[in-house]
Amino acid sequence: MSNQELATECCSPLIREPITADRAADLAQMFKALADPVRLRLLSLVASHAGGEACVCDISPAFDLSQPTISHHLKVLREAGLLDCERRGTWVYYSVIPAALQQLSAVLNAAESTQAVA
Repeated sequence: MSNQELATECCSPLIREPITADRAADLAQMFKALADPVRLRLLSLVASHAGGEACVCDISPAFDLSQPTISHHLKVLREAGLLDCERRGTWVYYSVIPAALQQLSAVLNAAESTQAVA
């Protein structure tokens, strides 16, 4: 089996063919949102919270930041397509969008895939 055939079978879409400009822009927005340590921690807190969702009231005590600052960071994560939210009474509950994490994972697995081909 040639390296080209192996790459097609085992590797992420990033390795198989160049991504489109639109796809690159979408991925860049997600990666940019995660490039901030606070937002990366927020995503981790939500993802690891019991039931896969967390209320702002559960998240806020983990940070030495004001509520408006935390809300801003959560908004950036939502706009990047990484978090979803649902209002219940006076609180907003956040959950991770699994498909978004899978998209990022596929791109990040590209380095591992190139080692398998070599």
